[in-house]
Amino acid sequence: MSQLPNCVACKSEYTYEDRELYVCPECGHEWRQDDEVNSVDEQFSIRDAHGNELKDGDSITVIKDLKVKGSSSVLKVGTRVKNIRLVEGDHNIDCKIDRIGAMKLKSEFVKKA
Repeated sequence: MSQLPNCVACKSEYTYEDRELYVCPECGHEWRQDDEVNSVDEQFSIRDAHGNELKDGDSITVIKDLKVKGSSSVLKVGTRVKNIRLVEGDHNIDCKIDRIGAMKLKSEFVKKA
């Protein structure tokens, strides 16, 4: 039995092969077998709903109405957010939105402006 590499994202030892990909069941990270040696910058790239790479300080636009948890407010489609900050985790964008305040957003619901 061959030794599989640890997850490049969370260093878990419980990886498995799925066709030409390695998959980590703990964090859900997938990577190609020939891409085992990635730089730290490539591992932490965050992309919007259209596949554009996001960087700290970018402006984004919301592409779906989003309910604000713990409030009756709704973040409407087309809301522009300036000067975002990227963080690791499920909600990977930290930002401040006018009339709402500090929020965390998922990159799958925004596009780069």
